[in-house]
Amino acid sequence: MNAALYRKIFFYGFLLTLWHGLYQAKIWPEYLFPSPADVGANLWQGLREQSYIFAILASFRRLLIGYGLSVVLGLPLGILLARYRWLEQTLGSLVLGLQTLPSICWLPLAILWFGLSDSAIIFVVVIGSLLSVTIATKSGIQQVAPLLLKAARTMGAEGVRLYRYVILPAALPTVMSGLKQGWSFAWRSLMAGELLFVNVGLGHLLDAGRELNDMSQVIAVIAIIVVLGWLTDRFVFASLERKIAERWGFH
Repeated sequence: MNAALYRKIFFYGFLLTLWHGLYQAKIWPEYLFPSPADVGANLWQGLREQSYIFAILASFRRLLIGYGLSVVLGLPLGILLARYRWLEQTLGSLVLGLQTLPSICWLPLAILWFGLSDSAIIFVVVIGSLLSVTIATKSGIQQVAPLLLKAARTMGAEGVRLYRYVILPAALPTVMSGLKQGWSFAWRSLMAGELLFVNVGLGHLLDAGRELNDMSQVIAVIAIIVVLGWLTDRFVFASLERKIAERWGFH
């Protein structure tokens, strides 16, 4: 094992030991501060009974649909904002303003438009993620080195060819950062929506644990969300970022 793995084992082992020590100190009631063993037992029971499996699948379906739509819409919108000055000065200012608005603020409107349905949750996820993808795409394109553009035009690249072979590849590292940030915003938007009215999903299990004063379930669901986020970053985004870095000679 390498040194990094040893550090991680030591770090998480220390956190578990500290957690167990605080539990044994009885600073808080057990229903407010469960032990690591209680959380582990709840997690195992939920996985064995498949309630957590069904919740993960339901939440991931909403997440993938919403995030996929935000990418499909956000990438071309970002390109248009970077391409047309007048569009950036009009629609671009609105995009920047809406980016500061928490995605949960869209939920009442989504419920009025779509009712208490998955469509309302997906709409909130799209809004929560779309703006990050759009802004990152616009910024990435605008930050392409002017010297690179001049060299490409000198060699005859114009229009679609210029964007396909020069601008978009050069902007890809920044765009990838925006896609990664958009994924995290999509998760936050999803949980905010599911906490309020969805009857199947990780957010619903969080709220159910709160209502039942079952902190073991709450912490178990939080652990699942953290692990899913780590796995996605490790095996999807980190892999893509590594390939992009290798392609551009950063490694």
